[in-house]
Amino acid sequence: MTHGSMIDPPNRFEKVHAEADFEHLEWDQEYLAGLDKRPIEYLADASKSIVTQNSSPDVPFRFSVNPYRGCAHGCSYCYARNSHEYLGFNAGLDFETKIVVKHDAPELFREFLAGESWIPEPITFSGVTDCYQPAERDFRLTRQCLAVALECRQPISIITKNALVLRDLDLLQPLAASGLVHVFLSITTLDAGLARVMEPRTSIPDARLRAVRMLAGAGIPVGVMTAPVIPGLNDSEIPSVLQAAHEAGAKSAGYVLLRLPNTVEPVFREWLQRTQPLKAERVEQRIRHSRNGHLNNSTWGERMKGQGEIADQIGKMFRLFSQRLGFGRLPPLDASQFRPPAPRSGQLRLF
Repeated sequence: MTHGSMIDPPNRFEKVHAEADFEHLEWDQEYLAGLDKRPIEYLADASKSIVTQNSSPDVPFRFSVNPYRGCAHGCSYCYARNSHEYLGFNAGLDFETKIVVKHDAPELFREFLAGESWIPEPITFSGVTDCYQPAERDFRLTRQCLAVALECRQPISIITKNALVLRDLDLLQPLAASGLVHVFLSITTLDAGLARVMEPRTSIPDARLRAVRMLAGAGIPVGVMTAPVIPGLNDSEIPSVLQAAHEAGAKSAGYVLLRLPNTVEPVFREWLQRTQPLKAERVEQRIRHSRNGHLNNSTWGERMKGQGEIADQIGKMFRLFSQRLGFGRLPPLDASQFRPPAPRSGQLRLF
């Protein structure tokens, strides 16, 4: 099994960290090799809520649903890795192999939409971790939440790197027919080799483009996100990714510059040195040039796009090719059709 991270960085919230000492196992190659093939564990989540409210001005949505915590896709750069530290895990191998599953997600989503305080507006699926990650094949929680959204005419937006989204065309088509869904595929590279080491258990780039094509063909508004753009590694692919997405039927495109908050930084740097040794120094320098000499900048208004000449060049190139290809905004989602879910008792509400 391939992992994006090969380390267990210290949890920033814990005072004590155990450091592995393999000196006495130096010659046990079988044991050492097994450390790189940690099996995936699925852990039950007893959360009593499923919809998260976001207040960041940099994020284009206010509410999101995340049926899973942690992500087996194993993307080396994932900004959500830090979120696993709140659970007592680490942002490295734990994030990829200890997947927390919200088994009650569909029912919790139904309860949220039934709340008297809910004023309908779009909700994003995958505000943190990918709702179509490998766990979804077995648990089908995203699919069940989509069924709730369809029942309630709740507008939603989906962001994913996984072509598994095509499984749910039977739910997405009626949502789209009522103006209730957008789907965005994240495409970071067209190089299958780079994708395999950078995003080891996501769908390959061709599969994601095929998903864009099939979604568009089914009448579902679809866009692409080239996220993250990594200076010196995949930024030169922006024109070709946008061209391929346009030919597949995408109508909108966006990008985010690589972010390396907190413990994401050591995970990404270890991956970069291990898999891209000839490019690592150049990539790191270009990241610093786009972050005022640092590897990360968490300032609102700057963290998504970066600062400086390199960041400006990336932004100008993206805008130029987006405009040339005719990318725009997807049609607005319609919240006026919303209707609260029927009570489980079967009785209708009086008011």
